[in-house]
Amino acid sequence: MHKAGFVNIIGNPNVGKSTLMNALVGERLSIITSKAQTTRHRIMGIVDSDDFQIVYSDTPGILKPNYKLQESMMKFVRGALQDADVILYVTDTVEQNDEQGAEIVGKIRLSGVPTLVVINKIDLTTPEALEALVDRWRTELPDAVIVPVSAKESFNLDGLMRLIVERLPEGEPFYPKDTLTDKTLRFFASEIIREKILLNYDKEIPYCCEIAIESYKEEPGIDRISANIYVARDSQKGIVIGHRGEKLKRVGQQAREDMERFLGKKVFLQLFVKVNDDWRNNDRALRSFGYEQE
Repeated sequence: MHKAGFVNIIGNPNVGKSTLMNALVGERLSIITSKAQTTRHRIMGIVDSDDFQIVYSDTPGILKPNYKLQESMMKFVRGALQDADVILYVTDTVEQNDEQGAEIVGKIRLSGVPTLVVINKIDLTTPEALEALVDRWRTELPDAVIVPVSAKESFNLDGLMRLIVERLPEGEPFYPKDTLTDKTLRFFASEIIREKILLNYDKEIPYCCEIAIESYKEEPGIDRISANIYVARDSQKGIVIGHRGEKLKRVGQQAREDMERFLGKKVFLQLFVKVNDDWRNNDRALRSFGYEQE
């Protein structure tokens, strides 16, 4: 008997969804920062054994959209609700559920999909506060199983994995057994660059940037990558480049070092900054960046 299923990770921003998926998959597939909206796409990570295949999906944090990019991000969340065999609803010990999150929780309650409420970051709370949280989530989602974990400290992840496998439907693998993800090297290169932008710039700048890999050439000893960083306005271009190009140089160096660790080989990386006016509200731009289907 072989089991296989889609296990989709859903929750509000900054609760640790990406950290959790990376820990469950055992690879750093989703970028991680302390900023909200770090995850923009639906990112798949696959775990195999002889008896099962788990296809995890990390999704953007639940939010109220302010522009078309965020509408597309929420489409990824709603899609993950619809095609899940198991839902991991991730919360943590400090978040307050808002109207948008409450709506998603209501849809989960009515979905009939086996659900695990994962209370993350339990290393940051007390046993008494955790017990109150467990009681609250038993009321919110009475059919779900509540699972306290710490993804960062790898606490109770084995227990979570057992509960996931128990709930997988019987079936053949969806992907060849050596598959790790559905994303390409180009995608991971662009995400690594975007992570460095999130880490090196403040305020609105990280949210106005998008990455497009213009060329990716794999050679025996080195990968040669050229990428454009798109901003939404002319005034943002100079900020991203920085005085004498120092900020852009720092982003490029950090991204190249991470790419070399990820790929296990040398990388030559070129970065350019270009303006794509108000791309976050432009359907054509969003399609080209992979947020909207043709």
